[in-house]
Amino acid sequence: MGALDGVRVIDVGLLVQGPQAGQTLADLGAEVIKVELPLMGDMARWIPLSMEDLRAPYYEACNRGKRSITIDLRVNEGADVFKRLVSDADVLLANFKPGTLEEWGLSYEILSAENPGLIYAMGSTFGPEGKGANREGADLAGQAAGGLISTTGTDNGPVTPVGATIADHIGSMNMTVGILAALFSRQKTGKGQRIDVSLLGGQIYAQASEYTAYLMTGEVPGRSNAGHPLLPMAYGILETADGHIALVGVLPDKRAAFYEAVGVPELITDERFAPIIYTTEIRLELFKLLKDGFKSKSTEQWSQILDEIDVRYAPVNDYEQAAKDPLVLVNNYLVDLEDVNGETKRVVGSPIKMSGTPPEPSVSAPELGQHTEEILREAGLSAQEIEGLRTRGAIP
Repeated sequence: MGALDGVRVIDVGLLVQGPQAGQTLADLGAEVIKVELPLMGDMARWIPLSMEDLRAPYYEACNRGKRSITIDLRVNEGADVFKRLVSDADVLLANFKPGTLEEWGLSYEILSAENPGLIYAMGSTFGPEGKGANREGADLAGQAAGGLISTTGTDNGPVTPVGATIADHIGSMNMTVGILAALFSRQKTGKGQRIDVSLLGGQIYAQASEYTAYLMTGEVPGRSNAGHPLLPMAYGILETADGHIALVGVLPDKRAAFYEAVGVPELITDERFAPIIYTTEIRLELFKLLKDGFKSKSTEQWSQILDEIDVRYAPVNDYEQAAKDPLVLVNNYLVDLEDVNGETKRVVGSPIKMSGTPPEPSVSAPELGQHTEEILREAGLSAQEIEGLRTRGAIP
């Protein structure tokens, strides 16, 4: 039994922000019903690996363990069926453009009047209020508006987005935290509430340290330059003979052994590198002096050396390398599951470990409308009523 056993979630999410929140709740034991518009469904279904390989990683990654029902929420009969599903649900989550559900007569005020305990979680790109808040957007807009893109790369080089939908994923985690907090609050008050999260807000919060530095000084921290603008120390990326390694600071009591290992023992007595924190210029000079030594050995060799002298580091893995990392596999960050055909499939696991009610990731995402009739029957609709909905275009 999962931690959220007995919690029912109606998921009207699209792409990543809403759907991954729904999947996290499903992994934790909630029943999640994915409501999609007929014919197209979640647009993530239509972002394939390629025109030759139509598998949809965005959809599969964020919708495992759910059931799918197709309802046209834009017609009265469809909205009425949706209200029926929501009337005994614990959570409704969505990430349409702000105002969309309100336009369809499905506002928090209307739905909570029927179900006062409802937790109504809405995600957006730019936030629920203010000029421009109703603009459509996606991950890239969140990264851009929140300042993340301005921190990437090197001085005078082109700005570039992070190569993963990080704003979406952070937004989904914020939505999940809000939902869990609201569920806990409801235990005490008996009342639900509306939750709003956004990609923009999530990006600001994810860079809280950097924004705080800016608010303290009025100075923009700047680009990462293969390290971090607020951490001018032995902290950054170095090239090895066959890849790269991330050096995560060298404490003063480790420096002698470290400089000896790199082949620059003269730095032990170099006063420029005696402080714990350097200037940005001195940090860049240090990395120039470390460059040749690190390029003389492989990443694996450096991993062994840095382990021996107890210096913090990590290899810079690509996805193939990370997928083979024993730490990834033993902690079930990637997990092998058996599908309905008895075939083993490797999927992304839960990052959360719990001793009593561990998350249980599922192997497959539902086909569009796969459970429509099943869910409608559970809601008390007769075969005749279901056929009537189909005739009137509320369901396909």
